[in-house]
Amino acid sequence: MKRTLENIENQFETFQILNEEGEIVNEDAVPELSDDDLKEIMRRMVYTRILDQRSIALNRQGRLGFYAPTAGQEASQLGSQYALEQADYILPGYRDVPQLIWQGLPLYKAFLFSKGHYVGNQMPDGLNAVSPQIIIGAQITQAAGVGIGFKKRGEEAVAITYTGDGGASQGDFYEGVNFAGALGGQNIFVVQNNQFAISVPVEKQSAAQTIAQKAVAAGIEGIQVDGMDVLAVYAVTKDARERAINGEGPTLIETLTYRYGPHTMAGDDPTRYRTEDMNDEWEKKDPIVRFRKYLESKDLWNEDEENKVIEKAKEEIKAAIKEADNTPKQKVTDLMDIMYEELPQSLKEQREEYAEKESK
Repeated sequence: MKRTLENIENQFETFQILNEEGEIVNEDAVPELSDDDLKEIMRRMVYTRILDQRSIALNRQGRLGFYAPTAGQEASQLGSQYALEQADYILPGYRDVPQLIWQGLPLYKAFLFSKGHYVGNQMPDGLNAVSPQIIIGAQITQAAGVGIGFKKRGEEAVAITYTGDGGASQGDFYEGVNFAGALGGQNIFVVQNNQFAISVPVEKQSAAQTIAQKAVAAGIEGIQVDGMDVLAVYAVTKDARERAINGEGPTLIETLTYRYGPHTMAGDDPTRYRTEDMNDEWEKKDPIVRFRKYLESKDLWNEDEENKVIEKAKEEIKAAIKEADNTPKQKVTDLMDIMYEELPQSLKEQREEYAEKESK
């Protein structure tokens, strides 16, 4: 049995295309992306890093509510999102707002989500997604249902869901991948292994050497990818999508990544469970620095180009937070009105009470 386990674990080598110096190390696996595609991916990564920095500042000013930093995970998040089509369905975790934004969620609504405003949970037409899930891992079983629905309808679309390594320790994770595997759902399960969940090291969460190998028990495809390498993440997600819509079943993707900030801005102190040496090691793997080096070697990117993206991001973020701030504050009666098509009698009475209070 020990040899069997070792044989399984040895099959899950980390897939990589770009090394830390931005050099191609897997020529055969380089995805077919145009120069414009490559520049667009870089633009999104730089923009998202600025959005993260500004969101942290806004949170500290009291202008945002709940916020989970994303710096360090841009390749994992945006490389996978760029491989999607508009028909695909995203079921994100709370750190996965960037994927929603680049799939079509207006930036001001992303800020309203952070503020806890119901408008921030209203997806615009054309965006197939649900609001970011706060309950860790709950989105995985929901995604299984959506993916199976796509299969039953014969639609060429996939349901993609995201969680962290902590989410892979939840019962919903095992139930979701098992259910999707058993019924051949058109699913992509992305586990962004940023090493610590909230504060517990991944090696203390499971005796398995990889999260990707957990796919074996569910009878589905599994792959571990360098989550700081945007080309590698794009390539494996693109392949997983094609296999899903071709009836070849779901895929579990483990992206090895790192969050440079705290778990959330709600009081987490990462210095209590991460060392400076570890931070320094992962700083050298920064996905934006790595991709920048690659694009510069192809004469596709320069400092002026990046500065333009940074300035545009700052301007759009400023306008979006202003729009969010100017959105009418939600009322208790608003929540009652959108909860039911027809209010039960007991709530009608309560609504009248709150309406009277709100009118004063």
